[in-house]
Amino acid sequence: MQNVGGLENLKAWIRERRNSFSAQARDYGLPSPKGILLAGIQGTGKSLCAKTIAREWRMPLLRLDVGRLFGGIVGESESRVRQMIQIAEAMAPCVLWIDELDKAFGGINSEFSGDSGTSKRVFGSLITWMQEKTKPVFIVATANNVRILPAELLRKGRFDEIFFVNLPNQREREEIFTSPHPATAAQPRAGFLLHRAGCGNGRL
Repeated sequence: MQNVGGLENLKAWIRERRNSFSAQARDYGLPSPKGILLAGIQGTGKSLCAKTIAREWRMPLLRLDVGRLFGGIVGESESRVRQMIQIAEAMAPCVLWIDELDKAFGGINSEFSGDSGTSKRVFGSLITWMQEKTKPVFIVATANNVRILPAELLRKGRFDEIFFVNLPNQREREEIFTSPHPATAAQPRAGFLLHRAGCGNGRL
């Protein structure tokens, strides 16, 4: 994680669980971590953190385009959620990066959703899978405004930890400017909802 400046708590958490998905961990019956939520304003490096976790753990990284879960035909959205789960579990062990959760599900409990309850059904299917999944799929979700996320998403059992990604201080900025940045690597797509995400350049 040399290309990430600052965020010492997050980096220590990731390093401690580097072997959580190894064969040795399975032999000992150790539970796999479920996932983390990275909250913070735009431009603070949440996407870079997701890519770095996959690289650090040497696992494939899938990016979920949450907006494309929703279809215009009755039942299509629920079908896409099931397809997303099937793809992620088929790629396991992997890191599933769910970007900008707040844009898709912020204010979902409002009385005026305007979509006949589709958003709530999609959200319900997603958090049920997050709670009960048995396949080694580690979720890295990001949100710019965590305050508008539904309380159900933040309950114990959905994520192992919630990290706030703040603007860097003076020392962290110095680390950023002196840290090495790997070359961008293009990656193929995996399905029409999930994409193999490249671990490219970025900074916090």
